[in-house]
Amino acid sequence: MLQLFLIAFRNLGTHRRRTLLLGGAIAGVTALLVILMGLSTGMEETMLRSATTLSTGHVNVGGFYKVSAGQAAPIVTGYPKILEQVRKDVPELDFIVHRGRGYAKVVSEAGSMQLGVGGIDVASEPGFRQVIQVREGTLDGLAEPNTVLLFEKQAKRLEVKVGDTVTMAAPTMRGTSNTVDLRVVAIAANIGLMSDFNVYVPAGTLRSLYQLREDTTGAIYLYLKDVKQVPEVQARLRKTLTEAGHEVMDNDPRAFFFKFEVVNREAWTGQKLDLTNWEDEISFINWTLTALKGLTGILIFVLLIIICVGIMNTLWIAIRERTREIGTLRAIGMQRTRVLAMFVFEALTLGFLGTLTGALVGLGVCLAVNAAGVSVPEVVAVFIMSEKLNLAVHPNSVVGAMLFITACTTAISLIPSFLAARLKPVTAMHHIG
Repeated sequence: MLQLFLIAFRNLGTHRRRTLLLGGAIAGVTALLVILMGLSTGMEETMLRSATTLSTGHVNVGGFYKVSAGQAAPIVTGYPKILEQVRKDVPELDFIVHRGRGYAKVVSEAGSMQLGVGGIDVASEPGFRQVIQVREGTLDGLAEPNTVLLFEKQAKRLEVKVGDTVTMAAPTMRGTSNTVDLRVVAIAANIGLMSDFNVYVPAGTLRSLYQLREDTTGAIYLYLKDVKQVPEVQARLRKTLTEAGHEVMDNDPRAFFFKFEVVNREAWTGQKLDLTNWEDEISFINWTLTALKGLTGILIFVLLIIICVGIMNTLWIAIRERTREIGTLRAIGMQRTRVLAMFVFEALTLGFLGTLTGALVGLGVCLAVNAAGVSVPEVVAVFIMSEKLNLAVHPNSVVGAMLFITACTTAISLIPSFLAARLKPVTAMHHIG
């Protein structure tokens, strides 16, 4: 084994130009693969972190309340008891929050906008503080009643700044209109689509706008330590909440605002809980991620085809140049299997060194991009929900990419290596060319 590796190193060193050319190609493909994976993973993590912080938990206990058969509101009454039971039933919790849900018209002296409204208790929102980047004002201001957080686009369109007052208007459950004056306490950096249609006010202010009781909220958001536990937790809560006497809606994997038409057609009144997960609430992000992964897969496939064809051609040339050497080795007693192993080990060594170099280069590029804080165009920021490009490289992914490309280059070398091993000694020794 060691002897074969030494022969492989010697051959790679002897044909230095060819080795550098082919090794550089392998390194380039590996570096590109690592960068593409970093880009894909970074965008996915950024989008999921922003979306699951701003508009959904990993698992959500929401629901609808109907005072009459045809009038549904996205609220949960008696939420403290539900919150207490959820804490008891879900030991996998990282943290849990509850938020009001609403849709209102925000009016300033210069304009107006129809926006989704989140009613939050900012003191109990650790994830919210990690995602929101405040440009003006402070998040702590949301602890005061009748305040609002706007995003830059909204503030620009409404022509307001921190300290100004806007009016929020919305219909109550009784069908009457209500308004509340809000003081702008924070203007945050835009977060893609999320900042186009969401504003945040204190939970008490939202309840006051809709004239709801103190024990009312919009949904309870559960954030788990491991997002892979979502199906298990969701199924368990469906069972335990039903056993506790709550009416639970049949599973409908759509965002809550798509369900109004269906719920309003049903004859029941009172409250029904609705259990969803982050994939249900932000399915539009899954479409983007699927498209991104598909594009990355196609690029990687094309690059692998190119590098495999290159390796095969190079080995063909190498075998042609070394035909007389092969004949000599066979004549002095080297078995066909060792000739085959000699070329395979050469490809394996070249593949490993090439992928190692490429992985280091790709990793360096990713770290440099993150350190530079590269800004993305506005149209891209809308989809990735961040103004900065973040490349996330995980060690397992890098090692996986190295092993995959090394395996491909070694496997493709089997064909010319096998043909080299089948050469007859006499024919090979008299080969000219």
